[in-house]
Amino acid sequence: MTAIKHALQRDIFTPNDERLLSIVNVCKAGKKKRNCFLCATVTTERPVQVNVVKVKKSDKGDFYKRQTAWALRDLAVVDAKDAVKESPDFDLHFDKVYKWVASSTVEKNTFISCIWKLNQRYLRKKIDFINVSSQLLEELPKVAEESVPSGENQSVAGGDEEAVDEYQELNAREEQDIEIMMEGCEYAISNAEAFAEKLSRELQVLDGANIQSIMASEKQVNILMKLLDEALKEVDQIELKLSSYEEMLQSVKEQMDQISESNHLIHLSNTNNVKLLSEIEFLVNHMDLAKGHIKALQEGDLTSSRGIEACTNAADALLQCMNVALRPGHEMLQAVKQQQQRFSDLREQFARRLASHLNSVFVQQGHDQSSTLVQHSVELTLPNHHPFHRDLLRYAKLMEWLKNTDYAKYEGLTKNYMDYLSRLYEREIKDFFEVAKIKMTGTTREGKKFGLHGSSGKLTGSTSSLNKLSVQSSGNRRSQSSSLLDMGNMSASDLDVADRTKFDKIFEQVLSELEPLCLAEQDFISKFFKLQQHQSLSGTATGEAEDTDGGTASRSHTPGVPQPVSSEKDMIRQMMTKIFRCIEPELNNLIALGDKIDSFNSLYMLVKMSHHVWTAQNVDPASFLSTTLGNVLVTVKRNFDKCISNQMKQMDEVKISKKSKVGILPFVAEFEEFAALAESIFKSAERRGDLDKAYTKLIRAVFVSVEKVANESQKTPRDVVMMENFHHIFATLSRLKISCLEAEKKEAKQKYTDHLQSYVIYSLGQPLEKLNHFFEGVEARVAQGVREEEVSYQLAFNKQELRKVIREYPGKEVKKGLDNLYKKVDKHLCEEENLLQVVWHSMQDEFIRQYKHFEGLIARCYPGSGITMEFTIQDILDYCSSIAQSH
Repeated sequence: MTAIKHALQRDIFTPNDERLLSIVNVCKAGKKKRNCFLCATVTTERPVQVNVVKVKKSDKGDFYKRQTAWALRDLAVVDAKDAVKESPDFDLHFDKVYKWVASSTVEKNTFISCIWKLNQRYLRKKIDFINVSSQLLEELPKVAEESVPSGENQSVAGGDEEAVDEYQELNAREEQDIEIMMEGCEYAISNAEAFAEKLSRELQVLDGANIQSIMASEKQVNILMKLLDEALKEVDQIELKLSSYEEMLQSVKEQMDQISESNHLIHLSNTNNVKLLSEIEFLVNHMDLAKGHIKALQEGDLTSSRGIEACTNAADALLQCMNVALRPGHEMLQAVKQQQQRFSDLREQFARRLASHLNSVFVQQGHDQSSTLVQHSVELTLPNHHPFHRDLLRYAKLMEWLKNTDYAKYEGLTKNYMDYLSRLYEREIKDFFEVAKIKMTGTTREGKKFGLHGSSGKLTGSTSSLNKLSVQSSGNRRSQSSSLLDMGNMSASDLDVADRTKFDKIFEQVLSELEPLCLAEQDFISKFFKLQQHQSLSGTATGEAEDTDGGTASRSHTPGVPQPVSSEKDMIRQMMTKIFRCIEPELNNLIALGDKIDSFNSLYMLVKMSHHVWTAQNVDPASFLSTTLGNVLVTVKRNFDKCISNQMKQMDEVKISKKSKVGILPFVAEFEEFAALAESIFKSAERRGDLDKAYTKLIRAVFVSVEKVANESQKTPRDVVMMENFHHIFATLSRLKISCLEAEKKEAKQKYTDHLQSYVIYSLGQPLEKLNHFFEGVEARVAQGVREEEVSYQLAFNKQELRKVIREYPGKEVKKGLDNLYKKVDKHLCEEENLLQVVWHSMQDEFIRQYKHFEGLIARCYPGSGITMEFTIQDILDYCSSIAQSH
């Protein structure tokens, strides 16, 4: 270990001006055993630095390298693991805990003891030594500490000095002296005893010289002592003078202390005065209301723009004075209390005066506006409230001030505004709707026919009488179509396209007048009453229950406390609901009137209401206008659904005449007119989902009812009823090109084709009956296995029998049969659909097909017989053509 210590000192620490004091061979605990050395070192230069260095053997050669160094001052804890039982394990706590296992317990204890002594000598730092034997932690002797000169390099005192000074390198001067001495004694190397004896003699000579020098200096010592005695006497005299000076200065000190205390009191007084002045200036600057403001609050003119501006500035100044943030203790001042009371009185006085004036303005507005109603009684327009809103908006800032200072009076003004304006708007809106109803019905006298009664415009009369069905199934198509057009309400003969267009324009005018009126009033309420109407929609439920009886608030709140933003939005909606509470009932009455006039008006109303609801929801989905129009749209949809249901019900209840042919069923013609009208109305609509659903319901009901009537028909064959009506439906759907009914269009075409073929086969029957029976027998023999060319040898089917049957059907008889068939078909078909030629052409094709079939059987079963029919295909074509032309 000593050799390793010297090698480490020479190779690693000497180049760094460090001395190695202690070393321990260790390896890390719990890992692969790779040995290294922990070294305790100190620097040779001042200030002394103590380090713990980790040294390990290099992997590339047989030399050591410095790996890690820690300053001893960073060491916090030394843990020896067990103070009683010897253990090579120990921990050093630097920036983290390092666990080591020493090669021996002796090396571990020696290293820990060295660390403790270095800490005591150089650091005086509190390092915790735990689980360490008390024998290792002995303090260094104080004598050793005092005997070491402060200017020299010091080693560790006590029992560790041998370990510390075990190796000391010679400095340059020492090396030079030794070299000179050895040069003077060449035999020093060969004869060490002679060299030591010479050195001893020279040392004795030097000791004698030192003793003689000391004895010669005794006289100088006595002279020095005498001088010291004289110096002490002079010091005593100086002390006496200093004592007298101190007594003289004592009185000056007392006077200076008094002056200093007086200056301190003056400075304290000045400081207090400055602070007091600052507080007074703060109160005066922030709690002093100008006389002009006071006069404006007490006597200001609230009718002129200049007076309103002066009152607004005064109210803002008063609010600032009242809301000033007082410093601690201000509220205890009597003057502050009086000023606050004065401000409260001014606020209360001005709030009363402002509320009284605004109430007067609201009342005056009701009287002034009512005088303008006569001007709008004839025209379908609503009075313009913009001038009134413009005048009131001058008070918007004062209303905000009132809302922040006296919420009770603000609420009172809000309620009064709603009361006065609701009555005013109710008169205006009812008169407006009265004019609309008169224009819809033509005159007031005609209006009574539709149930208009009085100025309120309420619809009266018996609805049961209007819901009677007047469907008659006669041969006249127009009377049947007209009876279905009324859909249970009115006769369509009284109406035309112009009437429906007129109703559409009037209804659009009503909605166009109401929409800007509501939006303008809502915007005014928001600005005048300082209510926020625009905010994030995430916290707004469009389906919230509203106060339908017109109450000012749907929730309880503390009086005098302004409401949060969400409540303000609710408040706008509630105010609008009370002010315009008559709009929804009046709209519903107008819708009911339009539905009574003509049920098809529900189509116009559905498109217009959907458009206006869509527009209102894009602006604000939770607004009063959006909610109200949405509710009315529900009513319109119900009327529309009711219209569809009535039409389907009439289809179920339709009765046909037993004495006349059916022709095109009335509800089929009605569906055509309904679809054409609906397509023209919904041409530019934003959405047509309701119409597509109605189409699907109606067309299904039409299909079912057509089959039902066809099954019940006695005069007209079932196939004719099905063929004609489905042909009409297919033609209608092809012309209108309704995308949602593409499948029904194909189905109608298929049904028309199937029943046309069925009717042709049924009506044509077997025009060559006996010939048909003969060839049926021939086909039966072939099916039983008889070869076709051998059929002529059968007794019942020989050539003579075939010729006999053919002679019974000359061309004249065939033409006569076809003529009777044409008359029968003409009797079955109706003129409106014009399918006679189509059916006749199909019968001609079917007859020719049967003829070719017979000719083919004759050629296969009777080859070479020369037997042919007594008429040709050309004869058939001529017969059919002449018959069609003759009729």
